[in-house]
Amino acid sequence: MTVDLAAFAKEKGVKYFMISFTDLFGGQRAKLVPAQAIAGMQEDGAGFAGFATWLDMTPAHPDMLAVPDPSSVIQLPWKPEVAWVAGNCVMEGQDVAQAPRNVLRRLIDEAAAEGMHVKTGIEAEFFLLTPEGTEISDPFDTAVKPCYDQQAVMRRYEVVREICDYMLDLGWGPYQNDHEDANGQFEMNWEFDDALQTADKHSFFKFMTKSVAEKHGFRATFMPKPIEGLTGNGCHAHISVWDAPGSDSRVNIFAGEGEGQTGEVGLGERGKHFLGGIMKHASALAAITNPTVNSYKRINAPRTISGATWAPNTVTWTGNNRTHMVRVPGPGRFELRLPDGATNPYLLQAVIIAAGLSGIRSKADPGQRHDIDMYAEGQSITDAPKLPLNMLDALRQYDQDSELKAMMGEEFSNAYLKMKHQEWNSFVSHFSNWECENTLDI
Repeated sequence: MTVDLAAFAKEKGVKYFMISFTDLFGGQRAKLVPAQAIAGMQEDGAGFAGFATWLDMTPAHPDMLAVPDPSSVIQLPWKPEVAWVAGNCVMEGQDVAQAPRNVLRRLIDEAAAEGMHVKTGIEAEFFLLTPEGTEISDPFDTAVKPCYDQQAVMRRYEVVREICDYMLDLGWGPYQNDHEDANGQFEMNWEFDDALQTADKHSFFKFMTKSVAEKHGFRATFMPKPIEGLTGNGCHAHISVWDAPGSDSRVNIFAGEGEGQTGEVGLGERGKHFLGGIMKHASALAAITNPTVNSYKRINAPRTISGATWAPNTVTWTGNNRTHMVRVPGPGRFELRLPDGATNPYLLQAVIIAAGLSGIRSKADPGQRHDIDMYAEGQSITDAPKLPLNMLDALRQYDQDSELKAMMGEEFSNAYLKMKHQEWNSFVSHFSNWECENTLDI
């Protein structure tokens, strides 16, 4: 049943709602609406000037309305008088085709029409920095191999505990928290869910983590490579496809018993073809999964202090081996290790579904499985594409991939490419210290 937000407010003691949407660059935008006004907003939406955010609009465009999806409502655990709710962007009675949540909703419906319901879990890594964002917050976190460091994670126990307590209260099923491979870096995991629910949770998790960190005097960042020489922030996605949404699902379509699995990794025919779509479109989907200039400091990084980047730079897949772009850790699912912390929560899920559907429809072959250590022996693979070296290369790959662009929607793709090329042009016109230090006397 549809949640009546006014009744929800009365029952839960909510005074304000944050009607939120995410723009093309992953910026989280919201209006704070008094509970007394939410009934009208639930029907008509909150008004925004799209041009004032990172959407391809002009000041002359009509109001864009964010119509709250009441199924997504979350009462802020750290400020219970406020509730967050994801909005679907509408203009003049029509869905805004370039709005990321709308892109995802359309692709979910497209997959469902073919009897497929994508479920995903994500691993959102983040750093806890000083408020200025210039260095890690813990001066004692200096180990060469700090991953799983129990002293370091306990020094930030209050932050980690508070976030995990909130996820427990929200029913997300968090199951582990750890200090990650970089000094000052953490990861928190919760149970997988239908793609839209995972995207909403991912969006809210970023908001919650930043808010709790600020409360404790720190700054949380999901930036792909915030500290030179340290491992970057990934956002690995675990992907499976089922016969029905939510708890009604019974059959894992990827597992495909009797369908001819890909060796011992346990992917059936449709799982193999879905993976084939990911492999086929990998260089183009990097424009979505790795969307910033800084992203390419992570996936094309030299060896870090810990000894490995834990990020791919070549389009390869494997079994249970973390040095490849895709690993298949067990039957019926695979892990895409390409995305980073800057990826838009909704576009990440959308591009996974788009590439996977493309693969299933064309019966795409994922190609040869490789089981070598890519960090030590990667040079021995000469027939696999390299991932883009920078954001411009990724945008060009996306622009050349007419099939993926069409799957994501032409209006979205045109808007995204336009805005991202503007971002690239802004970057290359910036005069940097490196230029002075290295070319002043040339």
